[in-house]
Amino acid sequence: MNAIKERIFGAVTVMNNSSALKLWEFIMNEFAHASDWDSIPEAEPDEFDLQMLKGIEQDKDCHEFVSADEAEKILGIV
Repeated sequence: MNAIKERIFGAVTVMNNSSALKLWEFIMNEFAHASDWDSIPEAEPDEFDLQMLKGIEQDKDCHEFVSADEAEKILGIV
Protein backbone atom coordinates (compact mmCIF):
# COMPACT_ATOMS: atom_id res chain seq x y z
CA MET A 1 0.00 0.00 0.00
CA ASN A 2 1.39 3.40 -0.86
CA ALA A 3 1.64 6.34 1.54
CA ILE A 4 -1.51 8.15 0.41
CA LYS A 5 -3.62 5.01 0.76
CA GLU A 6 -2.19 4.48 4.25
CA ARG A 7 -3.12 8.06 5.18
CA ILE A 8 -6.66 7.59 3.84
CA PHE A 9 -7.00 4.31 5.71
CA GLY A 10 -5.77 5.95 8.91
CA ALA A 11 -8.16 8.86 8.53
CA VAL A 12 -11.14 6.57 7.96
CA THR A 13 -10.15 4.46 10.95
CA VAL A 14 -10.50 7.39 13.33
CA MET A 15 -13.53 9.06 11.74
CA ASN A 16 -16.82 9.17 13.55
CA ASN A 17 -19.72 7.46 11.79
CA SER A 18 -21.16 10.70 10.45
CA SER A 19 -17.90 11.66 8.74
CA ALA A 20 -17.40 8.14 7.43
CA LEU A 21 -20.90 8.19 5.93
CA LYS A 22 -20.17 11.48 4.18
CA LEU A 23 -16.95 10.03 2.76
CA TRP A 24 -18.73 6.87 1.62
CA GLU A 25 -21.43 8.92 -0.11
CA PHE A 26 -18.72 10.95 -1.86
CA ILE A 27 -16.99 7.77 -3.01
CA MET A 28 -20.24 6.29 -4.29
CA ASN A 29 -21.16 9.48 -6.13
CA GLU A 30 -17.71 10.13 -7.53
CA PHE A 31 -16.69 6.60 -8.44
CA ALA A 32 -19.92 4.66 -8.94
CA HIS A 33 -19.21 4.41 -12.65
CA ALA A 34 -15.69 3.04 -12.06
CA SER A 35 -16.81 -0.41 -10.95
CA ASP A 36 -19.64 -2.40 -9.51
CA TRP A 37 -19.01 -2.13 -5.76
CA ASP A 38 -21.35 -5.02 -4.99
CA SER A 39 -19.34 -7.40 -7.14
CA ILE A 40 -16.04 -6.92 -5.30
CA PRO A 41 -15.22 -10.37 -3.89
CA GLU A 42 -14.20 -10.87 -0.30
CA ALA A 43 -10.77 -12.36 0.13
CA GLU A 44 -9.51 -14.61 2.88
CA PRO A 45 -6.42 -13.28 4.64
CA ASP A 46 -3.18 -14.87 3.48
CA GLU A 47 -0.25 -15.81 5.73
CA PHE A 48 1.20 -12.28 5.57
CA ASP A 49 -2.15 -10.77 6.61
CA LEU A 50 -2.49 -13.24 9.49
CA GLN A 51 1.03 -12.45 10.72
CA MET A 52 0.29 -8.73 10.52
CA LEU A 53 -2.95 -9.13 12.51
CA LYS A 54 -1.14 -11.23 15.13
CA GLY A 55 1.51 -8.52 15.42
CA ILE A 56 -1.17 -5.89 15.94
CA GLU A 57 -2.76 -7.94 18.72
CA GLN A 58 0.58 -8.33 20.50
CA ASP A 59 1.90 -4.77 20.06
CA LYS A 60 0.79 -2.59 22.97
CA ASP A 61 1.27 0.54 20.83
CA CYS A 62 -1.50 -0.69 18.53
CA HIS A 63 -3.98 -0.45 21.39
CA GLU A 64 -3.56 3.27 22.04
CA PHE A 65 -6.12 5.43 20.29
CA VAL A 66 -7.08 9.06 20.10
CA SER A 67 -10.59 10.41 19.82
CA ALA A 68 -12.02 11.21 16.41
CA ASP A 69 -11.99 14.90 17.29
CA GLU A 70 -8.29 14.81 18.24
CA ALA A 71 -7.41 12.84 15.10
CA GLU A 72 -9.26 15.33 12.91
CA LYS A 73 -7.30 18.17 14.52
CA ILE A 74 -4.01 16.30 14.01
CA LEU A 75 -4.90 15.62 10.36
CA GLY A 76 -6.06 19.20 9.83
CA ILE A 77 -9.58 18.16 8.91
CA VAL A 78 -11.25 20.51 11.39
